[in-house]
Amino acid sequence: MNVLQVITTLDASAGGAVEGLIQQGKEMNDRGHEVHTLTLDPPGSVTIDPRIEKAVYFLGPSYGTYCFNWRLDAWLREHGRKFDVIIVHGMWQHHGYCVAKVARDMGLRYVVFLHGMLDPWFARAYPMKHLKKWLYWPWAEYRVVRDAHLVLFTTAEEMRLARRSFWLYKARERLVGYGIKQRDVSVEEGRTAFFDRFPELAGKRNLLYLSRIHPKKGCDMLIDAFAQVAGRDPALHLVLAGPGDEVWIAKLKAQVAVHGLGDRVTFTGMLTGAAKWGAYDASEVFVLPSHQENFGMVVAEALASGLPVLTTHNVNTWQEIHQDCAGLIEPDTPEGTLRLLEGWLGLAPDEKRGMEERAFRCFQAHFEVGRVTEHLIRALEDIATGQRPAHTFRGTWPGASKVVAS
Repeated sequence: MNVLQVITTLDASAGGAVEGLIQQGKEMNDRGHEVHTLTLDPPGSVTIDPRIEKAVYFLGPSYGTYCFNWRLDAWLREHGRKFDVIIVHGMWQHHGYCVAKVARDMGLRYVVFLHGMLDPWFARAYPMKHLKKWLYWPWAEYRVVRDAHLVLFTTAEEMRLARRSFWLYKARERLVGYGIKQRDVSVEEGRTAFFDRFPELAGKRNLLYLSRIHPKKGCDMLIDAFAQVAGRDPALHLVLAGPGDEVWIAKLKAQVAVHGLGDRVTFTGMLTGAAKWGAYDASEVFVLPSHQENFGMVVAEALASGLPVLTTHNVNTWQEIHQDCAGLIEPDTPEGTLRLLEGWLGLAPDEKRGMEERAFRCFQAHFEVGRVTEHLIRALEDIATGQRPAHTFRGTWPGASKVVAS
């Protein structure tokens, strides 16, 4: 099977979708499929992971937040028939609209991997942006989703939420999962790499946040909650790891200073390679108090490291963590975030050890890339062999019941 993945950027700082694309693509290549990646990045603008660098096409530069790229249409018309299936990663940008338009003209097969971009949280958090999306939705993205041979979801929760975002919604849904490979960096190597960079954190009880530093992630609530529990043990330390907007990070650092926690909170910036894995190994628990998270690749990484996860009901993998008793779940509120920390600190040592063991088993059961890639391959093979399933869900009008096809 010859597959083309289309994405706006391969910049690793853009989030976990990039890492998932790379790992699933490599897994498919290892199983005998040929996977190519087309990015709207300009050549040389991002560092390409060596796992996929021989099969990447650069079409940038692209323009504006919409990532308009006038080269994409012509490229797809020239090369599109070489591929059995095209995967569109994400939405609300030019690549999805363009793939759908060319696919209709040429009879190409494409699927859309939403990556949480139809979560209704965005409508509540950014109502004006949602209004703009409504103006765009009926004539563009609705048709991209409607005409896709499949719309792919990472979790059942993501699928359920997507149905609530726009009442004009029609899709051939397929749950395929998402994941990462089992880590190949040893604990010793990871800890050494991390403590070489942050020797002051050795011997601390590190509570780790590792993700983009963004308002939707709840770091402000986490800092306030940590301020309320820090007095329980002088060894407790909050580690905030990840890239982010400098203005927002400055506000968070000011918040830390107001609490008088300058020596108890560390901002590490973006971590990669052994140092990233070492951050997990150097910590006793992982905390992600996010207001919205489609999958959370960092959640899978924490679990793969045997690290219990403290997170919210707005992280779409919370049900797997909850059912496997691999962490603690609370609402995405200041009170909920405080209860996460208090709940963890209140556990007995043997309870924590048991949760660590269940964390790794949770990863193996739900998020190991080999297991989840099997589902993706089966979905793509169905489409490559000419299947076009019926729409599984069709929205009607506001306030009316939804029609679910069997």
